[in-house]
Amino acid sequence: MTAKSRSKTIAETGVTLFAAVAFFAAAVAPVAADQQGSQPSAAQPPAQQPAPKDKKAKSAPAQQQQPTTGQQAASAPSATQATQGGRGAPAIPAGVTPPSDYVIGPDDVLSIVYWRDKDMTGDVVVRPDGKISMPLLNEMQAAGLSPAQLKDRLVEESKKYIEDPTVTVVVKQINSRKVFITGEVGKPGPYPLMESMTVLQLISVAGGLKEYANGKKIVILRTENGRQLSYPFNYKDVVTRKNLRQNIELKPGDTVIIP
Repeated sequence: MTAKSRSKTIAETGVTLFAAVAFFAAAVAPVAADQQGSQPSAAQPPAQQPAPKDKKAKSAPAQQQQPTTGQQAASAPSATQATQGGRGAPAIPAGVTPPSDYVIGPDDVLSIVYWRDKDMTGDVVVRPDGKISMPLLNEMQAAGLSPAQLKDRLVEESKKYIEDPTVTVVVKQINSRKVFITGEVGKPGPYPLMESMTVLQLISVAGGLKEYANGKKIVILRTENGRQLSYPFNYKDVVTRKNLRQNIELKPGDTVIIP
């Protein structure tokens, strides 16, 4: 075989081999493609399932919805009420409970409260002449009146300056209801008369009689209707229950003298 024929044979063999490889590749490619399509790709994660709907979470915003008109009226004040609340009446201060027969007297401390009028509201002290000083009203007689009577007078006088006035009178301190004891007792001086008190009770509160006190000649001085009255008191007769009528109930301003 010559060199020329050998080269021709090798070339033909190469062409035949190349054609066979190409045919094999064309036949295998569709099968590989089908296999890759049936399996998920490593680069693409599987599709996630949608999260189940939470009924509670969905209903929560519904519970936060605005209340109905009726609920708003019951739970929240109207604009008019809010305005009135800001301008509302001053708080009524705490006071003492006066006795049933109490009348206002000098040195008593009163709180005069006007509804929705802070300028007219305030504490006043009854002067020695029995009067109090009020804005607009100037001087008003208070001594000798009960709190209810003073309230009525304030309302009547205030109508000249205030439309439909509402007034409250509170007794904060009672300094006018005092009784006095002097002479041979342990602690002479003035004592407040906030409730009923007898002569014997006052002597006890004042420390009792001293050693040389004359208990048979004790005197109670009282002023009624401008007249000076005196009542005898025998300590021994009262203690031994021989004459309990002398153990009278004291009134504001009474003075007990122990010789």
